[in-house]
Amino acid sequence: MTDPAITFTPAPRLEPALKRALNDILGGSAASVLTVTFGLSYSLLIFAGPLSPYLSYGIAATFISSAVLAAIVALGSSLPFAIAAPDSSTAAVTGILAASLVERVVAANPAAPLLSPVLITLGLSTVLTGVVLCGLGLTRMGRAIRYVPYPVVGGFLGATGLLIVMGAIRVITDHPVQFATLTRLANGIALSELGAACAMALVLYLTWHRSRSPFGLPIILVGGVLTAHLAFWITGVSLNEARALGWTFQPPPQAAFMVPWHVDGLIHYPWFAVPDLLGNLVAVIFVTASSTLFNTTGIEVAVHREANLERELNVTGTANMLTGVLGGYAGCISVSRSVLNFSSGGRGRLSGLTVAAMSLLMLAIAPDLLGFIPKFVLGGLLLYLGADQLHKWIIESRKRLSKLEYLSLIAIIAIIVVWGFVPGILIGIIIGCATFAFSAARVESIKYSFDGSEYRSSLDRSRDDQEVLQAHGGKIQGLNLQSYLFFGSANRLYQHVKRLLQERPECRYLLFDFKLVTGVDSSAAYSFAQIKRSAAELGVELILVHLSAAAEKVLRSSDFIGEGVTIIPELDHALEWCENEIISQHQGLAQEEASLRDWFAGILDSESDADALIHRCQRIEVSAGEVIVQAGDPADSMHFILDGRVGIMVPAEDDRTTRVRSLGRYTTIGEMGLVSHAPRSATIQAEVDSVLYVLNTHQFDAIKEEDPALSHKLLTYFVSVMAERLTFANRTIAVLRR
Repeated sequence: MTDPAITFTPAPRLEPALKRALNDILGGSAASVLTVTFGLSYSLLIFAGPLSPYLSYGIAATFISSAVLAAIVALGSSLPFAIAAPDSSTAAVTGILAASLVERVVAANPAAPLLSPVLITLGLSTVLTGVVLCGLGLTRMGRAIRYVPYPVVGGFLGATGLLIVMGAIRVITDHPVQFATLTRLANGIALSELGAACAMALVLYLTWHRSRSPFGLPIILVGGVLTAHLAFWITGVSLNEARALGWTFQPPPQAAFMVPWHVDGLIHYPWFAVPDLLGNLVAVIFVTASSTLFNTTGIEVAVHREANLERELNVTGTANMLTGVLGGYAGCISVSRSVLNFSSGGRGRLSGLTVAAMSLLMLAIAPDLLGFIPKFVLGGLLLYLGADQLHKWIIESRKRLSKLEYLSLIAIIAIIVVWGFVPGILIGIIIGCATFAFSAARVESIKYSFDGSEYRSSLDRSRDDQEVLQAHGGKIQGLNLQSYLFFGSANRLYQHVKRLLQERPECRYLLFDFKLVTGVDSSAAYSFAQIKRSAAELGVELILVHLSAAAEKVLRSSDFIGEGVTIIPELDHALEWCENEIISQHQGLAQEEASLRDWFAGILDSESDADALIHRCQRIEVSAGEVIVQAGDPADSMHFILDGRVGIMVPAEDDRTTRVRSLGRYTTIGEMGLVSHAPRSATIQAEVDSVLYVLNTHQFDAIKEEDPALSHKLLTYFVSVMAERLTFANRTIAVLRR
């Protein structure tokens, strides 16, 4: 037992734990300074005007809230060093809720008691806020608040900052900021108090705002108090006279803790005012939930630690429910106090418990302390907090937002201040959605475009096929689509396709790659139907690639998918299919030209003459029933029938026509008119789909001038054809004479 190695073995184990505990207490003490200072200002913000006689209850409610929130969050948060308490935003909306209740109660009965209804309202709103937060955490719906448009959140918090400034003016001058009270705010004492508060806020901005020292704030506030009392002494103003003039607070009685849940208070509660308070109640819930999520995310970024958002909502909700039961008001995790604790060395849950202990201690000290503090000191702190919030959302956000988003943010701030939080939220969401739709419509729905000559399938092809695709690849046009397609972006896509088809008349296959498309709405289906009509008029096939089941359902509902539209799962297979079609068509034309060359070579007894004649002819395709030439028209061409069948029609009785002869493949028609230039004596009409090569008079005359030998061979052929037809006619006449 006397061995030194055995005697001092526990010391190294105790020292790290003791050091961590001391760091936690030090960090918690630094955070407590902010909690106490802010708590006093929040008490004055909420219990102002008609509620100022009950300030002692407000102080008790504030520090009960601070103690419970700090303790519960410290014990349950996924961030052990987190510090929770009433925040400037939650205090501002809580103050508005209390002021709205007082306004309605006084309007109904000026002699009605105010304290009990206010405490019951604060308690009920806080309990309900806690229930909603736990519900969001348990159902994992808390993340949905992040889908609220950023300008709406910014406008909401910017309006909160403006309301804090207005509340600060009320704390300093005892008059609300209204048109009816502007004359009261313009008197000499009120202007002097506001000037002193603005000077205090400026000092806070120039010093503590930039350093964020844990003890900088109390030093500045103590310096402000000492400066004010020194000014009173120099000017010969006693403390009682300063209180009478409104420069300092009247010392409230000892902080009074009262649980609001008693039968008499609930019976006489002004339930008639509840419908009018619902909007402000929603504001309390919304601000607390959003502050919990945004502040947690801010702490994650600041200290590089990951938090569990659902757990934070559950813990904050539980803390608020217990706070409400004890007569406190809503609060959440604080970025400034948590980061300050972390920077001061706090890493454990003891830091939050230290803040809770200091908050309980203030229940005994705060009233005496408040009686010596000039109004402009705490009022200046509120001005600074509100102005800082306004600067963040009105000045700094201008750099991050587009002009349209920024204007919507300003509009939301104005709507909330004039009409309240619920109209501000609803109109803000409408503005946000409209802004998003307008902005999204401006996003290009086409990521890139390509054609078949530059972007091909992965299939290796022969050199001949590659040459065909190089020459005719422009028949394939592809568009890689992106983002969400709705009425705005889809209409821009339709306009782009119209221009593309005009600029690329050779296009026969138009590919749409939906791989990067996140969704398609019903209005976009209408634009695709317009694309289909434009493509059908030009004989263009539409191919859809990587089409999701949801997008396919939307497009099918508008009858877009059908004839003329092909769905292929992958882009590579789609390109291969289009390439095969082009190669097949080209091979068909090559075979057709070879067949035509063999026919002409047999007629002219020369392949070179056959090529020369092919060069002079124009290829046409006619459908069954289509009139090729009309009787009475000038005979300015002849036709070589390569494939199909045509009929020679002459007029009959009753406006009918009679077929006098039918001509099949490898025959000619119109050669007599080409030579004699006489008008057409009969109508020539296609009986089935046919392919013809036309030799017009201009080309025939060119042949006679430039190639007399070929002209002679053609004339010889014409004579032989006419001789055969004359022989056929003679035989027919002979049969008819029998």
